[in-house]
Amino acid sequence: MTLIADSGSTKTDWCYGNNTNNYRILQTSGINPFHQAKENIETIFSKELMPQLPNLSQQCNRIYFYGAGCLPQKVQSLKNVMTHFFPYAEISIGTDLLGASRAACNNTSGIVCIMGTGSNSCVYDGIQIRKNIPPLGYILGDEGSGAYIGKRFLSDCLKGLLSNDLQKDFLKYLGMTYVQIIEQVYQRPQANRFLSSFIPYIHQHKDIPQIHKLLLDCFYAFFCRNVIPYHESLPVSFVGSIAWYFKDEIVQSAQSLHLSVARIIKNPIQGLINYHFSDNKNKNH
Repeated sequence: MTLIADSGSTKTDWCYGNNTNNYRILQTSGINPFHQAKENIETIFSKELMPQLPNLSQQCNRIYFYGAGCLPQKVQSLKNVMTHFFPYAEISIGTDLLGASRAACNNTSGIVCIMGTGSNSCVYDGIQIRKNIPPLGYILGDEGSGAYIGKRFLSDCLKGLLSNDLQKDFLKYLGMTYVQIIEQVYQRPQANRFLSSFIPYIHQHKDIPQIHKLLLDCFYAFFCRNVIPYHESLPVSFVGSIAWYFKDEIVQSAQSLHLSVARIIKNPIQGLINYHFSDNKNKNH
């Protein structure tokens, strides 16, 4: 039995099974070894995952885990937790970017981008990541991400660059004073999530010319700073909720730069199932 996981900071999608005709998908809280203590991760396994997998502890012989925060110095601690719950399993741990690449491209090469609350990109050779431009987070980078778009939109609103009607409507939707907004961004944790929380409003109004242009500018910046510098003539694929909900704007921005968009998928888990359960492959890397 094989267990596959795609994990972010908020949720983890799990799949266990034997092949593409025999599997089950379930979900737990997010697992991020960079931000979470070992004890917190153990609790997620014991309280959330294992009750959904009766008797799998002894049957599982292979685990593929892809996640945010799976840096080399954090992998061993996470692997120790998994070994405790799945003592007979061979365990492979990779980054969320590697998971996105395998989900989007399978065993073919391409440029792969994650576009959710944050953003990232890489050149994938069909097996591993070959090049990666550092995303740098929502202050220095993360162009095209939910946090980046939200930051641009909020800044335009507070600087009076939006139409009066749109500005008033958004501030009413937000329900916060100027002081509260500034405190939320600069004094409270997880400002990136706060900024990304505007995305449903922006998506609802994305056909307004001002917002449409803002979106095109954000995705144009992403391509210019995170794709074109690779100097690779490869199709570009996307994984993540921002890419999924703004796929038309992404394609339009890509076309303006003569870039080819191959695939846009919302969640990697189905692609990872296809990658690891393909009948003609034995994925042991």
